[in-house]
Amino acid sequence: MNRRPLGRSELVIEPLVLGGNVFGWTVDEAKGFAILDAFVGAGFTAIDTAEGYPNWVPGNPPGMSETIIGKWLKARNNRSDVHIFTKVNSAKRPGGLKADAIRQSVEASLQRLQTDYIDLYFSHWPDAESDHEETLSAYDTLIRSGKVRVIGASNYTSETLEAAQKTAIVKSLDRYEVIQPRYNLYDRAEFDALRPYLIDNEVGAIVYYSLASGFLTGKYRSEADLGQSPRGGGIGQYLDAKGLAILKALDEVAAETSATQAEVALAWLVAQQGVSAPIASASSVEQVESLVRGVRLELSDDAVNLLTKAGS
Repeated sequence: MNRRPLGRSELVIEPLVLGGNVFGWTVDEAKGFAILDAFVGAGFTAIDTAEGYPNWVPGNPPGMSETIIGKWLKARNNRSDVHIFTKVNSAKRPGGLKADAIRQSVEASLQRLQTDYIDLYFSHWPDAESDHEETLSAYDTLIRSGKVRVIGASNYTSETLEAAQKTAIVKSLDRYEVIQPRYNLYDRAEFDALRPYLIDNEVGAIVYYSLASGFLTGKYRSEADLGQSPRGGGIGQYLDAKGLAILKALDEVAAETSATQAEVALAWLVAQQGVSAPIASASSVEQVESLVRGVRLELSDDAVNLLTKAGS
């Protein structure tokens, strides 16, 4: 499997990022360790989390996902073998992307992760109250101190990203090397708007909701199926004519390739121009193994075109 650079940075990863949003939610510490072991054991290194994962669970202390990953890093003593991605301004927290908030957040994340550096640190959400120069200057300080290697932006529009990148050039600050938008066979508009800029300026893209909250696994084909998932409410939005057309195409390609629908959906993402890697989470070792098969599956041009047309 070809490794892929993240923008113009020094980071190079395999084309799969393990999503840590389920750690502390549907995955406890013991199961999380097994999932992380399986992911790294399969030859992958990039693990994505955030200060806000999964703070939507009542009673959870802040940063449970980071805490579980940090305990695993300490137990396995393998920090130098993996790439840790985390985020600031999760849930659009007070202070947003102002310098003080970034300084406080990074120290808390480092403590929970039990590490002294973060490989890729994202602005989780844009913050209209913080100007780009203040935010990027705060990151510049972290990069110079060795606490952060590379910075990225999540959920930025092309206009917001371009404004931030121009500020970085004018002020001689590090730019965002990676963007993290929503992108899958169904949800394409956000990434399609960004793609020309990303390609022209060599900005990496790590895309989330790769399986559309589980819809692209093919398990949810009617309202009656939604009760099987904690994400049922989110999946319901995909049960329309477009979603059903995508499932039909996935079924066809899955049958031709002896793969699952989820594996085909991931293979389609990996084949898309401008995509560095998809993020996908897993709640079992078996799901990790399926994710690995998906990103290693090479689709024919006809299969890619069929899937692309179904979701257009």
